Amino acid sequence: MNRLRNIPSTFDSRTVSEIDALLDTIERDHQVCIPLAIESGSRAWGFPSPDSDYDCRFVYIRNQDAYLSLWPERDVIETPLIGDLDVNGWDLGKALKLMLKGNAVIIEWLRSPVIYQGEARFRDEFLDLTRRLANRTLIGRHYLHLGERQRQTYFGDGKQVALKKLFYALRPAATLRWMRMHEGEAIAPMHFPTLMAECAPPPDVDALVRELLIKKAETRELGLGLLPIPIVQFVDHEFSAARPLFDQGRVALTRAAKLEAADFFRSTVRRFV
Repeated sequence: MNRLRNIPSTFDSRTVSEIDALLDTIERDHQVCIPLAIESGSRAWGFPSPDSDYDCRFVYIRNQDAYLSLWPERDVIETPLIGDLDVNGWDLGKALKLMLKGNAVIIEWLRSPVIYQGEARFRDEFLDLTRRLANRTLIGRHYLHLGERQRQTYFGDGKQVALKKLFYALRPAATLRWMRMHEGEAIAPMHFPTLMAECAPPPDVDALVRELLIKKAETRELGLGLLPIPIVQFVDHEFSAARPLFDQGRVALTRAAKLEAADFFRSTVRRFV
């Protein structure tokens, strides 16, 4: 079995050991198998601060009897927040259903460059399925609504902003730009510096983002600052350009997609349990 593990040397070794132990405990106490556990937050996106949390997310699979139960278990496993450690996961069925509905979270998990544990075949087959079945319009809509919500929440007044919050709107905006530039493709890079490089932002935006990334990596708290106008204009332009592409009308889930996802679910459960 080809196991996956890719953890940057900058990660705190004690925290990584705590994550490993917690994943083992979850498998034992909940009687599940975890074929993929990754980092999903700013550390995986490529813009961590020195005090960024560790956001471990995982996909798990229950045994066949659990799926046949008259009283099914929850499709989420959550653990208490402990210090800077945040660990929770989704049942495979939940992950598949949300992927089909255009929730890009599971797609980002599959593209995460930081892997605590995993099986290469599972990750690769799930990602291949996602490339075939994920709806580009729904994914674009996900990032549009996410970005607009973050834009309104963190710098809707057009004045000052906690500078690290800029990234919460910048990342969806850059993803939407990437999707416009890569016609027909739905799965953008999760790693933010890679995403920016591949979406070719205007030079002034690129320079400002590079500067903010350096400051964020060195500073625990960037604090409040005046809104960088080029970044605001970039974000607003990308959201405006995305609306006619991704936010028009209902998108129906095809029977063929549901059947293929169900086949993947059944075969994967049988293989692991």
